[in-house]
Amino acid sequence: MSTNKETFNEQQEQAEITNEELDATAQAADVIDEVEVEEPLAEEVDPRIAALQKQADDNHQRLLRVQADYDNFRRRTQKEKEELAQYASMKLITELLPIIDNFERAVSASKDSDDKDSFIKGVDMIFRQFDQLLQQEGLKPMETVGQPFNPDFHQAIMQVESEEYEEGIVVEEIQKGYTLKEKVLRPAMVKVSG
Repeated sequence: MSTNKETFNEQQEQAEITNEELDATAQAADVIDEVEVEEPLAEEVDPRIAALQKQADDNHQRLLRVQADYDNFRRRTQKEKEELAQYASMKLITELLPIIDNFERAVSASKDSDDKDSFIKGVDMIFRQFDQLLQQEGLKPMETVGQPFNPDFHQAIMQVESEEYEEGIVVEEIQKGYTLKEKVLRPAMVKVSG
């Protein structure tokens, strides 16, 4: 009987193994079905991935073009800026040429004549012509004497006692100061009352 029992147990174990194999096979079949079901989804995703990749490539190309355009613009404006700086004084120099011509004529005439008064008068006329040109360009001398000391416009070289002016007032101008279109070109050197 024990053999029958053993045989029965063996058959029962084999049946359990077979059931387990069947379960495993069924699970594998389900997984295969799932994979097959997912494959069409993967095929649907591929065109979207390709479209996104194409859009990313297009954006990258556009970025490269914009960067190249910006670099070209920067180089062009730098070149224009250098040219502008190089030739900025051209207009002023051209306007100075007649004054230089007048100085040459005055020097030439003074060599031929002993009349110093005429020479001084000619140089004074040239100076006024020169001053007028500079004012047209925006150069203005500063008014300093009698004005309150301002370190933005004045450079104090000395402090003096004054009965005529209050403390902190410019009493004497040693060297003229100039502004060019509202910007200080050179501060005036002054004496200030103390």
